Amino acid sequence: MIPSLAVVITLSGALILDLIMGDPPNSFHPVAWMGWYIDLFWRYRPGIDKAREIQFIYGIALVVSGAALFSLPWIMFIYMNIPLLWLWSIPLLKVTFAVRGLVIAGNKVRRSLDKAELEEARRLAGRHMVSRRTDRLSAAEVASAAIESLAENITDGITAPLLFFALFGIPGAWAYRFCNTCDSMIGYRDQEHEYQGKFAAWLDMALNWLPARLTGLLIVAAAYLSGEDSRNSWLTMKNQHRRTASPNAGWSIAAMAGALGVRLEKAGSYRLEGGNGNPDAQVIKRSIRVVWWTTALVVFITLLIIGVLHGCS
Repeated sequence: MIPSLAVVITLSGALILDLIMGDPPNSFHPVAWMGWYIDLFWRYRPGIDKAREIQFIYGIALVVSGAALFSLPWIMFIYMNIPLLWLWSIPLLKVTFAVRGLVIAGNKVRRSLDKAELEEARRLAGRHMVSRRTDRLSAAEVASAAIESLAENITDGITAPLLFFALFGIPGAWAYRFCNTCDSMIGYRDQEHEYQGKFAAWLDMALNWLPARLTGLLIVAAAYLSGEDSRNSWLTMKNQHRRTASPNAGWSIAAMAGALGVRLEKAGSYRLEGGNGNPDAQVIKRSIRVVWWTTALVVFITLLIIGVLHGCS
């Protein structure tokens, strides 16, 4: 089979599999296996009384060993003479990204808010979408948290893994997913994680540098395609993306705020002013439409990269 065709079939099959079935159960999901490995490695970490250099090196060892463990087998897999290799690759790619799961999580919060079930909306947002405390959030704040999560997770849940697949195949997508999982588990700035999680945080920031900015631009384009305010999306992203603590997160969140013409705020952290409106269930619905269009554009860009890099030879 022509190399580029096999890669395109893998991508198409993985997208169809995601849209039909979503994510596998946690016990079968590779991210859960990655989490298990990180937990195991973390048990034997040096104490915080050890030299900072030792803690930092241990963090590097965790990230590098895990990325190798979860990606190198697929390099050998690619070069094995396995019949219908592209068919086996479909589920291997699918588990590195999630479109359906992201939209379902957003819709669960939206439906609860639509029914005025604020407690349930808070619970769902805290369980599926954000790591902040949600038990005291107002309805508008819950909606804001959901929309922020939808926008930010396009980057590391869709754009980045598909770009790394286009550039480096299945091994690249799996290595990215491990590094991103590592950051989400140990990339914090408290006393316990400051030095041992620093490399994971730095690497994740570097890996998401381009995907974050690309996602922001694609949200601007998706705003136009979905009937939202693309000009305001561009201006808000351009002028306010630096307001978030993360140098990457602000691009997609600010673009989404501008597209929808609302304020998206995380108390004590940032406030992105795409307009004077307060987000609600209907705004979440509109944001999900933008997510779908952004995903379509990400897939289009991914196919362009595959065509350029893999060709037809």
